[in-house]
Amino acid sequence: MKLFDEKVETLCADITTLDCDAVVNAANSSLLGGGGVDGAIHRAAGPSLLEACRKIRNEKYPSGLPAGEAVATEAGRMRCSHVIHTVGPVWQGGTDGEPEKLASCYRNSLGLAEELGLKTIAFPAISTGVYGYPKDKAALVVFETLESLVPSLKSVEKIYLVFFSASGEEDFLGALPTEEKSPGGTVS
Repeated sequence: MKLFDEKVETLCADITTLDCDAVVNAANSSLLGGGGVDGAIHRAAGPSLLEACRKIRNEKYPSGLPAGEAVATEAGRMRCSHVIHTVGPVWQGGTDGEPEKLASCYRNSLGLAEELGLKTIAFPAISTGVYGYPKDKAALVVFETLESLVPSLKSVEKIYLVFFSASGEEDFLGALPTEEKSPGGTVS
């Protein structure tokens, strides 16, 4: 589905194979790979991604990347030119600043994409896997964050919200406000 005057599009795909400028990695704070999307991106990118992440850890974040922050690296063997790593919050029942941290993941990743002059960026469903963030609550945070950011974007022309399964995409779309699911699904 296309949202926000077609600047945002949802799709079901393998994020590691997309032809776009940047893929966002739902990383863990170590930046050294893991399971899920993080592991898939590290495997697809190859060893140069791990080297770049180690350098970031050594030079800037020796204790690990904090939740909500974002850093960029080259993408190794992937089709995209950059990987933007962000650490989503672990769900603690919604009382530990999780919505603000999740919004920061999207805000800071898009900020980096703008700084790098990128035109297209793909996001996975950050924090909704092993970090346990409820998909419906995450969808609303993502929607509201993008609603506030999309009008001010200068270089980023297209944002892909990528889901590994059709049910993940359906869950996201099902959580959106009803008026956003009208034909065309656009917001002015």
